[in-house]
Amino acid sequence: MKGEIWEHSKIQSGVLSVFLSVNISIDFRGIVLKLRKAEDKTQVYDPIRKKWLQLTPEEHVRQYILCYFTATLAYPQSLIAAEKAISVGARTKRFDIVVYDRNHNPWMLVECKSPDVPLSRATFMQLLSYQTTLQARYWVLTNGHETFCADASDVNNILWLSDLPAFGL
Repeated sequence: MKGEIWEHSKIQSGVLSVFLSVNISIDFRGIVLKLRKAEDKTQVYDPIRKKWLQLTPEEHVRQYILCYFTATLAYPQSLIAAEKAISVGARTKRFDIVVYDRNHNPWMLVECKSPDVPLSRATFMQLLSYQTTLQARYWVLTNGHETFCADASDVNNILWLSDLPAFGL
Protein backbone atom coordinates (compact mmCIF):
# COMPACT_ATOMS: atom_id res chain seq x y z
CA MET A 1 0.00 0.00 0.00
CA LYS A 2 2.85 2.43 0.76
CA GLY A 3 4.15 2.11 -2.78
CA GLU A 4 0.72 2.87 -4.20
CA ILE A 5 0.55 6.16 -2.31
CA TRP A 6 3.95 7.26 -3.59
CA GLU A 7 3.15 6.14 -7.13
CA HIS A 8 -0.04 8.16 -7.07
CA SER A 9 1.66 11.24 -5.63
CA LYS A 10 4.14 11.31 -8.52
CA ILE A 11 1.43 12.21 -11.02
CA GLN A 12 2.45 15.85 -11.15
CA SER A 13 -0.10 17.24 -13.56
CA GLY A 14 -2.95 15.14 -12.13
CA VAL A 15 -2.69 15.21 -8.36
CA LEU A 16 -1.12 18.62 -7.89
CA SER A 17 -3.27 20.51 -10.41
CA VAL A 18 -6.45 19.12 -8.86
CA PHE A 19 -5.00 19.78 -5.41
CA LEU A 20 -4.44 23.43 -6.26
CA SER A 21 -7.97 23.94 -7.60
CA VAL A 22 -10.10 22.75 -4.65
CA ASN A 23 -9.51 25.33 -1.91
CA ILE A 24 -11.80 24.94 1.12
CA SER A 25 -12.96 28.20 2.64
CA ILE A 26 -12.73 28.15 6.44
CA ASP A 27 -14.24 30.96 8.48
CA PHE A 28 -12.10 31.49 11.58
CA ARG A 29 -14.17 34.48 12.75
CA GLY A 30 -15.48 33.91 16.23
CA ILE A 31 -12.57 31.69 17.23
CA VAL A 32 -10.73 33.22 20.15
CA LEU A 33 -7.38 31.80 21.15
CA LYS A 34 -6.23 31.95 24.76
CA LEU A 35 -3.11 34.17 24.74
CA ARG A 36 -0.69 35.51 27.34
CA LYS A 37 2.66 37.31 27.51
CA ALA A 38 5.59 35.51 29.12
CA GLU A 39 9.16 36.78 29.00
CA ASP A 40 8.18 39.36 26.36
CA LYS A 41 6.85 36.64 24.06
CA THR A 42 3.27 35.87 23.17
CA GLN A 43 2.11 32.40 24.09
CA VAL A 44 -1.01 30.48 23.13
CA TYR A 45 -2.71 27.80 25.20
CA ASP A 46 -3.04 24.49 23.36
CA PRO A 47 -6.12 22.65 24.71
CA ILE A 48 -5.01 19.39 23.06
CA ARG A 49 -1.51 19.31 24.56
CA LYS A 50 -2.74 21.19 27.65
CA LYS A 51 0.18 23.60 27.77
CA TRP A 52 1.30 27.09 26.79
CA LEU A 53 3.36 27.38 23.59
CA GLN A 54 5.20 30.17 21.85
CA LEU A 55 2.88 31.74 19.29
CA THR A 56 4.75 31.31 16.01
CA PRO A 57 2.94 31.87 12.70
CA GLU A 58 2.66 28.08 12.14
CA GLU A 59 1.42 27.53 15.71
CA HIS A 60 -1.18 30.25 15.11
CA VAL A 61 -2.54 28.30 12.12
CA ARG A 62 -2.41 25.00 14.04
CA GLN A 63 -4.37 26.46 16.96
CA TYR A 64 -7.04 28.00 14.72
CA ILE A 65 -7.47 24.66 12.93
CA LEU A 66 -7.68 22.77 16.23
CA CYS A 67 -10.31 25.20 17.54
CA TYR A 68 -12.23 24.99 14.25
CA PHE A 69 -12.20 21.19 14.44
CA THR A 70 -13.50 21.06 18.01
CA ALA A 71 -15.80 24.12 18.18
CA THR A 72 -17.24 24.22 14.65
CA LEU A 73 -16.99 20.66 13.33
CA ALA A 74 -17.43 18.95 16.74
CA TYR A 75 -14.45 16.64 16.32
CA PRO A 76 -13.90 15.01 19.74
CA GLN A 77 -10.97 16.71 21.47
CA SER A 78 -10.04 13.40 23.11
CA LEU A 79 -9.40 11.89 19.65
CA ILE A 80 -7.02 14.60 18.44
CA ALA A 81 -3.23 14.58 18.78
CA ALA A 82 -0.90 17.47 17.99
CA GLU A 83 2.85 17.51 17.37
CA LYS A 84 3.52 13.86 18.12
CA ALA A 85 6.66 12.00 17.09
CA ILE A 86 6.39 9.17 14.56
CA SER A 87 8.93 7.04 12.70
CA VAL A 88 9.12 7.77 8.99
CA GLY A 89 11.53 5.25 7.58
CA ALA A 90 14.66 5.45 9.72
CA ARG A 91 13.92 9.03 10.87
CA THR A 92 11.79 10.45 13.65
CA LYS A 93 9.41 13.20 12.51
CA ARG A 94 6.59 15.14 14.15
CA PHE A 95 3.19 15.40 12.53
CA ASP A 96 1.11 18.54 13.11
CA ILE A 97 -2.34 17.08 13.79
CA VAL A 98 -3.94 13.66 13.62
CA VAL A 99 -7.62 13.08 14.29
CA TYR A 100 -8.36 9.48 15.26
CA ASP A 101 -11.56 7.56 14.62
CA ARG A 102 -13.51 5.99 17.48
CA ASN A 103 -11.34 2.85 17.17
CA HIS A 104 -8.22 5.02 17.65
CA ASN A 105 -7.00 4.56 14.09
CA PRO A 106 -5.67 7.64 12.22
CA TRP A 107 -8.68 9.15 10.42
CA MET A 108 -7.33 12.55 9.33
CA LEU A 109 -3.75 13.76 8.90
CA VAL A 110 -3.24 17.54 8.93
CA GLU A 111 -0.11 19.43 7.88
CA CYS A 112 -0.07 23.09 8.94
CA LYS A 113 2.19 25.73 7.48
CA SER A 114 2.83 29.36 8.33
CA PRO A 115 0.57 31.78 6.38
CA ASP A 116 3.61 33.02 4.43
CA VAL A 117 4.51 29.49 3.24
CA PRO A 118 2.85 28.68 -0.08
CA LEU A 119 1.23 25.26 -0.32
CA SER A 120 3.27 23.49 -2.94
CA ARG A 121 4.32 20.08 -4.14
CA ALA A 122 7.02 20.06 -1.42
CA THR A 123 4.51 20.67 1.38
CA PHE A 124 2.21 18.04 -0.11
CA MET A 125 5.08 15.55 -0.24
CA GLN A 126 5.84 16.26 3.43
CA LEU A 127 2.26 15.30 4.31
CA LEU A 128 2.57 12.14 2.20
CA SER A 129 5.76 11.15 4.02
CA TYR A 130 3.77 11.04 7.27
CA GLN A 131 0.96 9.21 5.49
CA THR A 132 3.27 6.29 4.71
CA THR A 133 3.35 5.59 8.45
CA LEU A 134 -0.10 6.75 9.58
CA GLN A 135 -2.41 5.62 6.74
CA ALA A 136 -5.16 8.16 7.50
CA ARG A 137 -8.28 8.26 5.35
CA TYR A 138 -8.26 12.07 4.99
CA TRP A 139 -5.38 14.42 4.23
CA VAL A 140 -5.54 18.15 5.04
CA LEU A 141 -2.95 20.73 4.09
CA THR A 142 -3.39 24.34 5.26
CA ASN A 143 -1.56 27.62 5.78
CA GLY A 144 -4.65 29.35 7.18
CA HIS A 145 -5.38 31.15 3.91
CA GLU A 146 -5.67 28.03 1.80
CA THR A 147 -6.92 24.63 2.89
CA PHE A 148 -7.08 21.44 0.84
CA CYS A 149 -8.59 18.12 1.87
CA ALA A 150 -8.51 14.74 0.15
CA ASP A 151 -10.35 11.51 0.78
CA ALA A 152 -7.61 8.92 0.35
CA SER A 153 -9.66 5.85 1.24
CA ASP A 154 -8.88 4.57 -2.27
CA VAL A 155 -5.28 5.54 -3.07
CA ASN A 156 -5.90 4.78 -6.73
CA ASN A 157 -8.72 7.33 -6.82
CA ILE A 158 -7.90 10.28 -4.54
CA LEU A 159 -10.95 12.53 -4.18
CA TRP A 160 -10.29 16.21 -3.44
CA LEU A 161 -13.12 17.59 -1.32
CA SER A 162 -14.85 20.95 -1.28
CA ASP A 163 -15.49 20.76 2.49
CA LEU A 164 -13.88 19.17 5.50
CA PRO A 165 -15.63 15.90 6.38
CA ALA A 166 -17.99 15.46 9.29
CA PHE A 167 -16.42 13.38 12.04
CA GLY A 168 -16.81 9.64 11.69
CA LEU A 169 -17.29 9.49 7.93
